[in-house]
Amino acid sequence: MYRDILVIGAGAIGLSSALHMKRLNPEKSVLVVDRLGGPGQGNTAKCAGIFLNLATTELNFDLCDSTIDWFYHLQDDLGHRLGLTQYGYLYLLDRERYERVKKPIEEARSVGVDIKIYERPEVERLLPDLATGFGEEETELMGLKPVEVGVLTRKCGSIDADGLTRSLEAEFLKLGGEVSYNTTAKTLIVKPLKELGVDGEPFVWQDIHITGAETSKGEIQAGTTVVAAGTWSERLLDPIGFDTLTRPKSRSIFVFKDPKLDRLRDTRGFSETGLLPFTSIPEISVYLKVEPSEGTIWLGCADDFGRRYGLEDDPQPERGLYENDIYHALVKYLPCFEDLRPLNSWTGQRAMNRVDKTPVVAPAPGMIYVGSATGYGVTKCDALGRTVAAAYAGEEEVEFFGGQRIRVADLGIEDRKKVKETFKV
Repeated sequence: MYRDILVIGAGAIGLSSALHMKRLNPEKSVLVVDRLGGPGQGNTAKCAGIFLNLATTELNFDLCDSTIDWFYHLQDDLGHRLGLTQYGYLYLLDRERYERVKKPIEEARSVGVDIKIYERPEVERLLPDLATGFGEEETELMGLKPVEVGVLTRKCGSIDADGLTRSLEAEFLKLGGEVSYNTTAKTLIVKPLKELGVDGEPFVWQDIHITGAETSKGEIQAGTTVVAAGTWSERLLDPIGFDTLTRPKSRSIFVFKDPKLDRLRDTRGFSETGLLPFTSIPEISVYLKVEPSEGTIWLGCADDFGRRYGLEDDPQPERGLYENDIYHALVKYLPCFEDLRPLNSWTGQRAMNRVDKTPVVAPAPGMIYVGSATGYGVTKCDALGRTVAAAYAGEEEVEFFGGQRIRVADLGIEDRKKVKETFKV
């Protein structure tokens, strides 16, 4: 089988790449393959399902902000159901953490992020379920610090990740694209640019390129192969010596629904939705997300140091992570969770860019790698797909939805733009 373009991975980034490559090259045959049975069933399905434009660099802000505007275009103009609910992203910080992020907050504002600061009395008024005053000996022994400041980023909220990937697939198929699910890409095919027909090719002195992939359904030859397989990309790229700047790391989510959480879920005053913003408590490495379609609260664990990197095909929540670990600190800040246990839980994996937290779009002979989004694949997927299409066309610049432009090489590896996100809490 031969296709002009083969895209490996049907998550948000892979489908966005396929869509924009087909849109700009209608005469080309474009095929998307994925090892799972439908669009976005890998780590896209296991993500928190949020969008946000919080960034301290203009590059990352443009990636996020243009993609969010594209989401609204998909929903409002093209009629796809994405479940967009804009209720903001709230950081609850102790005074020391807030002082550390004052400068990054101003940097974020300078590139266009709409941020509001709430001091402790206002936080207490808006979030009556939040405990802000500690005095217990146990709490002091745990080293927990009370919340003093709330930092709200407004253009953030919830998105149905499944609805997003299905909408991208639908738009791609409308243009004549093809998909093949339950198709595992096993290895990339490496051949010399100039074949000699001699056993043992390619030799080390030959120039090589990628000519497709060997899959569970046979060999697929391609003019260009796009590797957009998220954390699984390393299995295809490590054998050919291509460094994605990425390591996989697990993230767990726990789902709660109980009358004791109703007031917290229906928090009013931060946005017109009358819902709790996506809320992060960095002191205990957890975040909360209201899922509007279910009336539930999702709780995620976002710890980093102390937890291993490692690729897993079917990651599972760590046994006892909530009951024996998260719970004891969580109830100090949110007593409404006392004696509650999750209804459901799952674990996904993030492709963590360990260098600068900025995604990678990197061409190589016969292929393009896209990924390394560090948990922001959904909220940057449209901009990344457009960048892949521009790289395929050999363009120096890419234009995002809304007109923002960047150099394609800014997201590459060799001539990468030297920027680093500084908003660390």
